[in-house]
Amino acid sequence: MRDVLLPGSIEELWSYMDDRPGASMFAGGTDLLVKMYNGMVDYEALICLERIEELKEVREHEGSIRIGACATHSQLIGEPLVRKWLPALWKAVREIGSPPVRNMGTIGGNICTASPAADTLPPLYAMKAEVELLSRQGARRAPIAEFIRGPGATGLQKAEILSAVWVTKPARFNLHHFEKVGLRSALACSVVSLAALVRLTPGGVVEEASLAWGSVAPTVFTCQEAERALAGRPMCGASLSEAADIVRRFVSPISDVRADGDYRRLVAGNLLLRLLDKKDEGRGGENDGS
Repeated sequence: MRDVLLPGSIEELWSYMDDRPGASMFAGGTDLLVKMYNGMVDYEALICLERIEELKEVREHEGSIRIGACATHSQLIGEPLVRKWLPALWKAVREIGSPPVRNMGTIGGNICTASPAADTLPPLYAMKAEVELLSRQGARRAPIAEFIRGPGATGLQKAEILSAVWVTKPARFNLHHFEKVGLRSALACSVVSLAALVRLTPGGVVEEASLAWGSVAPTVFTCQEAERALAGRPMCGASLSEAADIVRRFVSPISDVRADGDYRRLVAGNLLLRLLDKKDEGRGGENDGS
């Protein structure tokens, strides 16, 4: 039997951390509890963060959206700010697990698990999100691409928690897309996923693209070479095929029980080709939140 501590404020959290330095912090616990049940990890005590209200808040701040780390996936699905300004992330959280998992799981937990298959990570990478890390000494921010260091590895320091995610409103993009391929149509862990933000002219020319793939490398994979290959060209089969070939050359997927590495490489490029079916969504100018 382990103690589970439930701080109701940040100050109470610091006190618990002082008293139980070997405890593990969690919110939701959809990954942690499974690992503990299977004997993969063990802790003398657990500190649950989900009763700290300030860690759940979603708000606007000077052109950015701040998402509290303990906001659940279900909360984000119902959050107007996320649906309006961060539609790729909104689409991704809708793909996570089942309703009970979305009700329990949090965006902070999805980030700190640092799985290459985590559904929230490709949109956050594509949007150049920053994580807010809080300790007694104050808060610091870091790009998410620097915070995630490998499968299961982050830059979280001792006596520090992930308190929020900051995303600058990507209003200059008018095509926001997320798609994942799994072994079944629901409740599936990603085999390959793609988050794409594209700025299209009314004539269908790509002015800018930000692309990020999940499950094709040790961390989320971004490809500036493919983004540059698309910039200044019409979004058409030829330009997307060229960019897809570039992606297939650079990705480094593994083979596991879900998929072969060569299959993942093929799908990574094919997901980019599917943007051709979405181009009409981006012809109207700035993101209007629809």
